[in-house]
Amino acid sequence: MANKILEIPSAYEELSIRSEIGLMSYHGGTLEKATDAIARETAEQSGASYYGLIQTNDDPLHFPSTELFEYASNNLNVFFQHVKVVITIHGYGRESLFHSVLLGGRNRALASHIASFLKMALPDYSFENDLDEIPKELRGLHPKNPVNIPEFAGVQVELPPTLRWNREEWGWSDNGGIGRAKHVDDIIHALSEAIKALPLKTYLNE
Repeated sequence: MANKILEIPSAYEELSIRSEIGLMSYHGGTLEKATDAIARETAEQSGASYYGLIQTNDDPLHFPSTELFEYASNNLNVFFQHVKVVITIHGYGRESLFHSVLLGGRNRALASHIASFLKMALPDYSFENDLDEIPKELRGLHPKNPVNIPEFAGVQVELPPTLRWNREEWGWSDNGGIGRAKHVDDIIHALSEAIKALPLKTYLNE
């Protein structure tokens, strides 16, 4: 369960408070690999706030997004007291969707805005912004999902393994001594530019 994770020596939180736009990777580290690097550096480049929950052991504990609030975390509370909208970064693997980026969450205007930037950066990938076409368990619509907690909710970005895998070094990008895959830098840059260009009407979910 999520409330046991912070009792594990190989797990820790990261928190940076900046703007009222937040980036999250709470399945980071060895769980959904490269997601923490993407969230952390996107936040740094765009001036956004950031919360990460990182596991470093070889057998990380996976927990549903809806259980994140089941453990007492002052850092998590500080983060959500500050941000108004959030972008959560996840990794997923479906054999039929190895080249598809899924954009869930309840802020659909923001999802469309982010998709427009990612499409330019990753022309070889498809982007699913229609909730009806996203697998139900990856839509990020549950009210307890962290992506829907802030005042204006947010977007759940699900990245396939092909975007997080370093083909040159044959390993997961930014993990276990493996270097940065080009696609990871492309994602970080595109997300950062999307946040910098974020119009007010998208922020307010209109």
